[in-house]
Amino acid sequence: MLLNDPHSERTRNNMNLADIAPKSSCRIVNAAADHPDLQSRLYALGLYPGAAVDVLRYAPAGDPIQIRIGMTLLIEVELI
Repeated sequence: MLLNDPHSERTRNNMNLADIAPKSSCRIVNAAADHPDLQSRLYALGLYPGAAVDVLRYAPAGDPIQIRIGMTLLIEVELI
C-alpha cells in the first residue's frame, strides 16, 4: 500500500501503513495494485486511493494496529 504522509521525509513510493507514526494521518495513494484479491479486500475496508487514514495506536509488539477511516474504526491484526 502506498501512502502520502505530509509529515514524513520518506517518499510515498516506499511507505506503507506500518511506517506511519501513531497519532498521525495519511492519504492512500495505491492499495495492492498487483494483487486483485487483496485489493478487493482493502477496498471493502475503505482502504482505497484518496481515502484519509488516521493511525491511532499500535500494540506494544507492533500488531495489532488501530486506524480510523472517516467514521469507521478498524483494528488490523496483521500489517499489510
